[in-house]
Amino acid sequence: MTPYAPLFRSFFLGGFECSTHRNMSRRRLDMIAATRHDTMAYEDYSQLGEHGIRTARDGVRWHLIETSPGQYDWSSILPMMRAAERAGTQVIWDLCHYGWPDDLDVFSPAFVDRFARYAAAFARLHVEETGRAPFVCPVNEISFLAFAGGDMERCSPHATGRGMDLKRNLVRAAVADTHAVRAAAPGTRTAAIDPVINIVPRFPEEAEEVRNHNASQWQAWDMLCGREEPGLGGTEDVLDVVGINYYWNNQWLHHEQPLSTFDSARYKPFREIIKDAAARYAGRDIFIAETSIEGWPRPAWLRFVAEEALAARADGVRLHGVCLYPVLSHMGWDEDRYCPNGLFELQIKGNRREVYKPLAEELARLNATAAATLADPLRAAV
Repeated sequence: MTPYAPLFRSFFLGGFECSTHRNMSRRRLDMIAATRHDTMAYEDYSQLGEHGIRTARDGVRWHLIETSPGQYDWSSILPMMRAAERAGTQVIWDLCHYGWPDDLDVFSPAFVDRFARYAAAFARLHVEETGRAPFVCPVNEISFLAFAGGDMERCSPHATGRGMDLKRNLVRAAVADTHAVRAAAPGTRTAAIDPVINIVPRFPEEAEEVRNHNASQWQAWDMLCGREEPGLGGTEDVLDVVGINYYWNNQWLHHEQPLSTFDSARYKPFREIIKDAAARYAGRDIFIAETSIEGWPRPAWLRFVAEEALAARADGVRLHGVCLYPVLSHMGWDEDRYCPNGLFELQIKGNRREVYKPLAEELARLNATAAATLADPLRAAV
């Protein structure tokens, strides 16, 4: 395998839940504030470092920053940006994590224009504060947001039957954002992040429908690089880093339950899904941008994902890391339910998060495995 420079400061990343959409009851979420990550950013980043995690995913809350068109109040992001610098943490900043200012129509051309101007302003701020171009995710999970918000009314903009309209305008916005941040801060890296899936038909007559559903997982990335609907503005150079999200329920039997990893006849090895993405978007840097599970299976799930990722890397994929997302447990979007899915629990003791020890112990073991594997590319991953 040809050596390549690492993209991140650590192989394992930590992602902070940063959703800002309006939930099913139309209530605005601010998961950064809800978890107190906004006031504990330095402590959180520093605590990540204690577990060998020096790169994080985090969010820029657009609805707080642009409360009137073209007027930017950076007071919500500057303390976090400065905390990351102080802690030595590299951050991938999500510029639109499901939420936008209330006065904007996400289906409109104005959304695209305002998003590009806001993104450029953020890029200039980042250079002023850090001396470096930023690393950003323009629009988090275009495909999922188009489905959940455009077809199912599960989140902003609470529409039905408009998933493709929403997907197209989000692609336009992401393309405009990419050009804007590169012009404002040459050297900016951008990540296009979406889920990968595998649906298995129950009966032979479902095969074509399932094939179409599986093929749709590539659509937003294909639009960004101009392979589908080039009129949206996408070109091959727009698609930079590919981030793939993969959870315990990303493979399922059509119209039924998630597949178990033990179902060897129907469960597609995750390393093969990674390699499918790498082959489709050849030459690009890839990372696992989100993965987690709730409760006691956390250590086993991270071990499974990490071993599959390292196996794909050993087979030649330019895979740079695995992001534990969320790294901090939180309350659910639509219900008052604690979601224990992080390395850190929501509880705070003396300005420190409680650590879920079984996951911390497994992460330490995996960090050692990853370090040995990355030092010797020919070493077997599993």
